[in-house]
Amino acid sequence: MPPPQAIVFDLGKVLVDFDYGRAAANLATHATMPAEAIHRILDQTPLLHEYETGLMTTAQFREQVGGAIGFQGSPEQFAHLYADMFTPIGEMIALHDELISQGIATFAFSNTNELAIQFIRRTFSFYDRFTGTVLSYEEGFMKPTDRIYAVVEHRTWRRGTDLLYIDDRLENVEQARLRGWRTIHHTDPKTTVEQVRASLG
Repeated sequence: MPPPQAIVFDLGKVLVDFDYGRAAANLATHATMPAEAIHRILDQTPLLHEYETGLMTTAQFREQVGGAIGFQGSPEQFAHLYADMFTPIGEMIALHDELISQGIATFAFSNTNELAIQFIRRTFSFYDRFTGTVLSYEEGFMKPTDRIYAVVEHRTWRRGTDLLYIDDRLENVEQARLRGWRTIHHTDPKTTVEQVRASLG
């Protein structure tokens, strides 16, 4: 089989790790609610899902969450404290750099939101090196909804085995397989790097 023509990366838990507990602890420094309760609001209410599907603007998300937790800082402080929950996964970022050096097109395909992407773009230089991106909050759909995979095919001008997709969530990988993409269910960087290199021959 010929090598894939484009590599599609999930972001969270693949290129960057994240921790909503850290976001909650950050926000608690300027809120009347304790970190544990803030964590539940971020992780167990519909607010984040609505934000990441574009049903809620950043200002609305900040107002809803900020009001619920008694946030007492500025909008800029909220943005930083909320989004400062990401840490780089070095081996995977090095793989992304390696692919770019070989002239291989790379794309980000992520369930995410505007605050997260603004932080990632500011903090990690790899983000602006993608050939293109497909982000749930911009498209109005989240993985594993089939329609957002069609957007990836349109954006990349590729489909089927021309695409190799890396994601840590099995349900997202399985939806890609149904469309005939090559896939890697990411569990650890070493294995994923080996699989990507093997696919390229």
